[in-house]
Amino acid sequence: MSAPPGPVPAGTIRIYSMRFCPFAQRARLVLNAKGIKHEIVSVHLRDKPDWFLEKNPLGLVPTLETSAGEVIYESPITCEYLDEVYPGKKLLPPTHFEKAQQKMLLEQFSKIAGYFYKNPMGKKNSEDVSELEAELKENLMKLDRVGFKKTKFFGGDSLTMIDYLMWPWFERLEVFDQNQCLDSTPGLKKWTERMLEDPAVKVSGHSVDTYKAFYTTYLEGKPNFDYGL
Repeated sequence: MSAPPGPVPAGTIRIYSMRFCPFAQRARLVLNAKGIKHEIVSVHLRDKPDWFLEKNPLGLVPTLETSAGEVIYESPITCEYLDEVYPGKKLLPPTHFEKAQQKMLLEQFSKIAGYFYKNPMGKKNSEDVSELEAELKENLMKLDRVGFKKTKFFGGDSLTMIDYLMWPWFERLEVFDQNQCLDSTPGLKKWTERMLEDPAVKVSGHSVDTYKAFYTTYLEGKPNFDYGL
């Protein structure tokens, strides 16, 4: 999209996104979970238009823009903003301690997330990724032990913010043929099954075939950001 979009309509929030970006998907999950009226503007991340860089000099998605011209970015911050500003079901936990617990879990997960892409990149380059796969499995087992205290979701028996913040990477496990990494993590395996039943998850992602087609172009160095449109 080369021409800059017009003002954000009153009563709406705009998200600048990329359809296959897991970070942008976080914000889309929250938008859909809370039923927030929004419009999506897709950004070509290899050819970012000047007008977008004026709104967000870092050129990152997701970026939110309000009808007042306020701009918010960084995925956890956009999600927190949406939950605090808009009515409806609250996704953030009510107590400071519970919020701290979720932030600690997210910090632990952030150290794992890179493995989800290192492994397929290594395979594409005909590298031995057995050590990377072992490290991913070990880290997922730690997350499984820490994250579930006999609960259905990371934050308890109902779905909360932390689940949405981590979900996009787990959604891609099957895409990269890494489902076996969950074989030793019964909590995570059941969690992924429950997440797939969530209405916001169903409308915020893509089919495995669509993801695979996009990531094929991505791994070839020519990502088709508009695939499937």
